[in-house]
Amino acid sequence: MRVLLKVCMDTEKANDAISHGTLPKLIEQSMEQIKPEAAYFTAEDGQRTAYMVFDMQDSSLMPVISEPFFMNLGAKITYTPVMNYDDVQKGLSQLGR
Repeated sequence: MRVLLKVCMDTEKANDAISHGTLPKLIEQSMEQIKPEAAYFTAEDGQRTAYMVFDMQDSSLMPVISEPFFMNLGAKITYTPVMNYDDVQKGLSQLGR
């Protein structure tokens, strides 16, 4: 299932991770692990925030993906099922008229 992962990082913990050089490594490891089709980084509500869209093969991967962000960055994590345009077209074509 295609999902949008949103990672809102605690500012102090992210600052420490930058100072120690671990934030780039954590992001790189996450990108290698989930292989997102898109990844964006911004600030939201005063916090460093990452958005990654990827195909989650099994929900049991949620702890594997989330825990490094929780443990190292005090992050708030959300997973949201999403569709691309092809998915919307496919779903709409299956509706009865």
